[in-house]
Amino acid sequence: MQVMNSMSMRMKLIIGILVLALVAAVGFRMGWIGAKPRQTGPRVVDVKAIQLVAKDTPISYEFVGEIEASDSAQIKAKVTGNIVEKYVVGGANVKQGQPLFRIEARQYETTVLSSDAAVAESEAALNLIRRDVIRYRQLAAHGAISQQSLDNVLAQETQALAKLEANRAKAAQARLDLRDTLVVSPMAGRIDVKDIGIGNYATAGQTTLATVSAIENVRVKFSMSENEYLKLFARLKGMGALEPGHKINLRLSDGQEYPLAGSIEQVDSGMGQGTGTMTLKALVENPQKMLLPGMFARVVATGEVRKAAMVIPQRAVQELLGKTFVTVVGEGEKAEPRPVKMGPRVGSGWVVEDGLKPGDRVVVEGALKAAPGTMLKVTMIDG
Repeated sequence: MQVMNSMSMRMKLIIGILVLALVAAVGFRMGWIGAKPRQTGPRVVDVKAIQLVAKDTPISYEFVGEIEASDSAQIKAKVTGNIVEKYVVGGANVKQGQPLFRIEARQYETTVLSSDAAVAESEAALNLIRRDVIRYRQLAAHGAISQQSLDNVLAQETQALAKLEANRAKAAQARLDLRDTLVVSPMAGRIDVKDIGIGNYATAGQTTLATVSAIENVRVKFSMSENEYLKLFARLKGMGALEPGHKINLRLSDGQEYPLAGSIEQVDSGMGQGTGTMTLKALVENPQKMLLPGMFARVVATGEVRKAAMVIPQRAVQELLGKTFVTVVGEGEKAEPRPVKMGPRVGSGWVVEDGLKPGDRVVVEGALKAAPGTMLKVTMIDG
């Protein structure tokens, strides 16, 4: 009996120890034991902010442009024949007058010889008739022949002279054709890689042998929509800022600024039918041949100067349900949402038209973590 009681006591002790261990484990897991005291103070959020300053700001407008060659020429064969020589490779830079191709010339050389012979024959015939004219004039003066006979020989002289001039014209054309068997570049530029090869048959006026594009200067073609045009017209009090001669700059597709400014050269007279856009072209110097036809770039045109404008980074602006607002550092260093009205964009910034004033501190980093009324730890940065 005593043994049974001893075993019962021992089991109760073991069970008690297990229960205490389980409670301790759960307590650590749930944080009842060893937990640090909870903070009871207000939550503070680290943010970065800028202080607004009003200053005169030039407003720029950007458009997507495509680069074109300032001049481009399709070189077509002027005579018919097989291409027997080629002096350049596709993609080469060529000078004005530089030989590019030669078309087989034997038939044109034969035509020159034949036309020269026809000219010589016509000249001999004309000289013979002119001697007759001199003799007939003398005879007519003494009444030895009729006036009709003199008139006939004078008509023969006129016909012979006309035939000589026609043969001379044919000889001149034959020489031009022979000269045109050597195809030269009409301008300085770069030849395309689609040029034709030796052995191909060229047809006069039809076969394109190559295309040469001048890229010492290039044109940038860009368009503005009807809405953009009306908005600019209202802001600029007319289109003076986008007339020929106005300076523009280029921002290339990798984000870098092209070092040379260009100027607007052409402005379309109206909106394109079916497109609703106005086309403009600007001329840009390209001495290093960095700009190539077919490249895209953003055309940056400076418009009016906005007096005492306030500009904030675009990343500071939040948009929700068609409305824009920013977070400012309010009284007591607390986050305060502020609805704002935004104007035109200026590079990576945005002009504020209403809702802020000079001296306001606008949060540019960390605004999404700062609910209204949140305490802020503010680090000021340059705008």
